[in-house]
Amino acid sequence: MIFKAAAPAPGADTSGDSYLPRHGNGGYRVQHYDLELDYRIGPNRLSGKASVVCVATQALSRLSLDFGEFRINRVLVGGKPARFTRNQHKLNVKPQKSLPVGAEFTVEVHYVGNPKPIAGIWGDIGWDELTDGSLVASQPIGAPSWFPCNDHPADKATYRVALTTASPYAVFVTGNLKSQYTRASTTTWVFERNEPTPTYLMSVQIGRYDEFEFPPARVLQRAGVPHRLHRNFARDFGRQGQIMESLEAMFGPYPFDEYVIVVTDDDLDDPIEAQGMSIFGANHVDGRRTHERLVVHELAHQWFGNSLTVADWRHIWLNEGFATYAEWLWSEESGGPSAQALARSWYTRMKAKPADLKIADPGVERMFDERVYKRGALTLHALRHSLGDEAFFALVKAWASEYRHGTVTTREFVAMAELYAGRSLRDFFRDWLESFVMPALPGS
Repeated sequence: MIFKAAAPAPGADTSGDSYLPRHGNGGYRVQHYDLELDYRIGPNRLSGKASVVCVATQALSRLSLDFGEFRINRVLVGGKPARFTRNQHKLNVKPQKSLPVGAEFTVEVHYVGNPKPIAGIWGDIGWDELTDGSLVASQPIGAPSWFPCNDHPADKATYRVALTTASPYAVFVTGNLKSQYTRASTTTWVFERNEPTPTYLMSVQIGRYDEFEFPPARVLQRAGVPHRLHRNFARDFGRQGQIMESLEAMFGPYPFDEYVIVVTDDDLDDPIEAQGMSIFGANHVDGRRTHERLVVHELAHQWFGNSLTVADWRHIWLNEGFATYAEWLWSEESGGPSAQALARSWYTRMKAKPADLKIADPGVERMFDERVYKRGALTLHALRHSLGDEAFFALVKAWASEYRHGTVTTREFVAMAELYAGRSLRDFFRDWLESFVMPALPGS
């Protein structure tokens, strides 16, 4: 069977998400970001030059970018100075000449300031200071906290990021490290991200990290770990190679060149996903594998959420449902409770919660509600029971393969599931995704 990836067609409008209408901009699509950054850790000072390569999807006399509270020194379009204004977190740009539809153009923004997170209903999100260093957690609105962008999940682009900072610090950026050179007391790190990547999955991690390499395997895996956490890390991530092999067997080949893990020296409320990278807090590394399910969850996001990116945030169950179900599958694979046992346990807990949320459209305030994660996983477990293991895992591999590096919606997943089932699943998905009340769990 051949399926067509659901990336938006050229000219598709990304001017605002249904949940986050103030993020994203219409009239163009971004092809590439080139970021030259200089970061001073003590004063938390970021200087940047962002070159944003775009294609106009309509005639443009003006355009806008999502951007945080920096001082802007100048803006150029096509190498020529352009007028600009600020309106909250929008940078509005007026080129000297209008751009015709189909024109490729570059917006160059020179800026400086103290990066800080973007305030949202889920808390402050974006560039944040650590006790000794910095991190970026951009999901879902934090990317404008450090570079001007079209902050919409469907507008995926490639990246080059060069970051200069004090030499004692290690730098990890979501991308492949291409070069590293030291001048006086600073080091410049240059990374490239060649796979289409949404803004919210770009991340920067700066800290006093030692590099840890896992045993050679098909997928290169490495980590940045504070020295004091080496022993705990070796224990807690001791089965990382097995987890990667297991997920590849279930979902198909890992979709990026390498996988990078960063453990901060500070505690974090939750791990952070980024393209080809996962970030954990010191509190997630205790030497007892207490949080191994989170290790699995974040790795699974590399397929579901990162390679396959939701076209709109209302489809977030496709990210979190798959990542949560991967936890249950790994438990089953590694000798822990079976997926069925975990499904029964979580079904009982979810059944006790208010029946006031639809998984297919939870609403912006409850995008990250526990029920989106667990009921999403329960939906996949029920689908596995309905299709049988052979058809279900064939479906999952096809889903990850055919939409690789594209964008996805619930409608596309339902359509593919029906092809593998050989029948309509309209009632099944209506009951599991569109109903406030959960249907009965199969096999219970």
